[in-house]
Amino acid sequence: MGILSGKNILVAGVTMNTSIGYRVVEIAQQEGANVVVSNFGRAMSLTSRVLRRLDPVPPLLELDVTDPEHLDSLAERLSEHVDRLDGVVHSIAYANPERALGGAFLSTKWEDVGASLQTSAYSLVSLTMACKPLFGTTASVVGLTFDGRISWPTYDWMGVSKAALESASRYLARYLGPQGVRCNIVSAGPLDTIAKKAIPGADQFNGIWSERAPLGWDAQDSTATAKAVVALLSDWFPATTGEMIHVDGGLHSTGA
Repeated sequence: MGILSGKNILVAGVTMNTSIGYRVVEIAQQEGANVVVSNFGRAMSLTSRVLRRLDPVPPLLELDVTDPEHLDSLAERLSEHVDRLDGVVHSIAYANPERALGGAFLSTKWEDVGASLQTSAYSLVSLTMACKPLFGTTASVVGLTFDGRISWPTYDWMGVSKAALESASRYLARYLGPQGVRCNIVSAGPLDTIAKKAIPGADQFNGIWSERAPLGWDAQDSTATAKAVVALLSDWFPATTGEMIHVDGGLHSTGA
């Protein structure tokens, strides 16, 4: 029996097999979970193709976390596949790469800032509340970040959005804890996902990590990050909430 045996998990935001969310799905299934996956728009066809590599193939729902109708109908659509929900993985982020990233911080307009904050941060709250009707006596919500406590070159408004995501998770932990819901964040080192490739100049992070991470770092292997997510979804962290766990080879703990 795996540590997620019998649990029902929603992984929101899987596009490619290089996505962190995809690796979470793989390991969660190996650990006994029933998994439902979501994405939206044109990315749905990509997600559908990569999910065929899995056994069993998880159900795929369309979910745009900025669309109120999608959120309002989510619990009903999920209930067609599961009778309850034990965990939610938020693997969703967006910022316009030309106007909000790559050194454009000081000139970014609110329209682009607002889109990034809504999609990357507020959606953790809206997604959780949309799923809440299916939660039982306990549930675990896990989000993914790239340490928003500090500034990074080129990351710009996505960095601000990730800081907001981390704060939102702490407030969810505060307000939902009495109802048995744990909310935590995993802060990963740089991984070569489709999202990272959209960030101008993001490849320089790989060199920084290879030189400074005490445990080393493989930007092409999201296994360690996915295992942390799965562990937080399990019953092995029953009294942990409002936490941010670093899975970055230890770089966050080092100075220059």
